[in-house]
Amino acid sequence: MNATTVAVVVPAHDEEQLLPAALAALARAARHPDLAAVRVLTVVVADACRDRTEAVARDAGALVVGTECRNPGRARAAGVRHALERSRTEPSAVWIATTDADSVVPSGWLAHQLARAREGWQAVVGTVTLPHSSPLAAPHLALYETTRPPTGTPWRHPHVHGANLGFDADAYLDAGGFPPLTTGEDRALVHALERRGHRVLRTAACPVLTSPRLRPRAHGGFGYFLSEMAPSTDV
Repeated sequence: MNATTVAVVVPAHDEEQLLPAALAALARAARHPDLAAVRVLTVVVADACRDRTEAVARDAGALVVGTECRNPGRARAAGVRHALERSRTEPSAVWIATTDADSVVPSGWLAHQLARAREGWQAVVGTVTLPHSSPLAAPHLALYETTRPPTGTPWRHPHVHGANLGFDADAYLDAGGFPPLTTGEDRALVHALERRGHRVLRTAACPVLTSPRLRPRAHGGFGYFLSEMAPSTDV
């Protein structure tokens, strides 16, 4: 795939505090030299926000979609729809990346995804890391390591995180898009892509730094996974 447009979709519910760092990181990733000939759009889906999330997003130059669904699956789907409408090109030329408002992507994140797309991958499923200062960082990494195969075998990890996900728009539409789930919409999409025979790369090559908070905005998501580990730590 040779994408001419990359659209990054960021769902957000009352994220005025953490969203600036997320958007600053996305801006750095969009300036990567490998994206010089690519148009990059950032779409923030302000879902049932009662703070300054929308204003923060607009001030950073992002496109904003307002929703009241309080549903990550519907919010991500609304963001993708808006991105495709604003791309002004065919879906076959659009790569969609998703991350979260409490996450900070590395500067080479978008370039990494596009490089994999040019190799023929239709979706890239990445991993996440926690700040080293968090007492949950070590147990989280240890749980990741339990799924790693013996040395020398490629790690096609089983994890799916909406904070580190990318796919070509044609494959997304063929798979039916994000389902309207309150949790697990990212996993459901990836499983649908695999069932439809699309080439899905599960890689730990370009992890995204995400928040270790135990009271996440999305019920039942990664934060709840972390909260299950918290009793064994000093958190």
